[in-house]
Amino acid sequence: MARLSILDRYLLRELLAGTLAATAVLLVIFTGGTFADILNKVASGRLPGDIMFEVLGLHVVDTLSALLPMAMFLGMLLALGRMYRDSEMHVLFTSGFGPRGMLRPASMLAIGAAILIALIALWLGPLATRTADAEVERANRSVIAAGLEPGRFTELPGKGGILFVDTMSPDGTKLGKLFVESERPGTDQGKPVTQIDVITATHGQLYHEGTADNRFIALFEGHRFDGHLGHDNWRLMKFARNDLALSASDDNGDQDDPEHSRTTWALIGDKDPAARAELQWRIGAPFAALVLALLALPMSRQNMRASTLGKLLIAVLAYLVFANLLNMARLFIAEGKAPAALGLWWVLIPVFVFAAWLFARQYVPRKLREATA
Repeated sequence: MARLSILDRYLLRELLAGTLAATAVLLVIFTGGTFADILNKVASGRLPGDIMFEVLGLHVVDTLSALLPMAMFLGMLLALGRMYRDSEMHVLFTSGFGPRGMLRPASMLAIGAAILIALIALWLGPLATRTADAEVERANRSVIAAGLEPGRFTELPGKGGILFVDTMSPDGTKLGKLFVESERPGTDQGKPVTQIDVITATHGQLYHEGTADNRFIALFEGHRFDGHLGHDNWRLMKFARNDLALSASDDNGDQDDPEHSRTTWALIGDKDPAARAELQWRIGAPFAALVLALLALPMSRQNMRASTLGKLLIAVLAYLVFANLLNMARLFIAEGKAPAALGLWWVLIPVFVFAAWLFARQYVPRKLREATA
């Protein structure tokens, strides 16, 4: 294998630096939005705080298959655009460094990124999603997932009340003395009133029915006071057991797309259109990176005096069109409107041919216009 020349190493280093910078910026943007969403779920008691950063990290890993192609495209645009503005590329071309010389470092970066994206899309991303789902499900099997801490009054999610427990087992399933207060609207002789329920119990236990989201607290050996606020018709009841339903957790954002967490091997033998669409999406992700790398080469070319923002804006719009076409192709397969064998290739191949034509066309000598008398 031939060694890389000095120019190849220089270009590869510049392209890699631009890609890493774009990746860092996009990761900050994505992580900020995801972190805010996770904090909201922790504050509302739908996600325990002790697994917050673990779930965030797993979501970041899962999104890399979609983030890296865009980061590489923007990084190459920024790196090559800077070299054009600083006249480095013009000097290289006049020194005999032809356009084909750019293909070698660009293809090395693109192939390396495609291999990494394929690894994430086909294996690591689904694994991260399943791991996050398992951690959330494990946490939901503990009453700690509702934000309960011994010795503190905690708002019941979606219940309009509070709960107090003095002791709790390490796994959050065995509870000591409990106090529960809840309010709900009611009527008394046709007039709207507020119904107040106060429950005390000597101990309690968390249990589930159906999925881990259906959580209940069984209260044992206690009393229940209920009545209408502002009235004196209160009732006192003694019970051996009284069950309290906790609101179902909805923190798993992947429930709308269950195919995303399945292994690639399981998707291969599935005839369901949604499974086939997910499989084609994973296969097309690394090839999309190769197409974007080729497209970045002609779109990064600019004059020293040209506006950088205008060229970058056109490139971003081109990426958005390309990404939307891929999403549309995936949707067609999932809805059964397009055969799975067609996949995303009807988008990838034409865009690749168009990018290759642009790359070859930009170096064709322009014909001089004849001077008019």
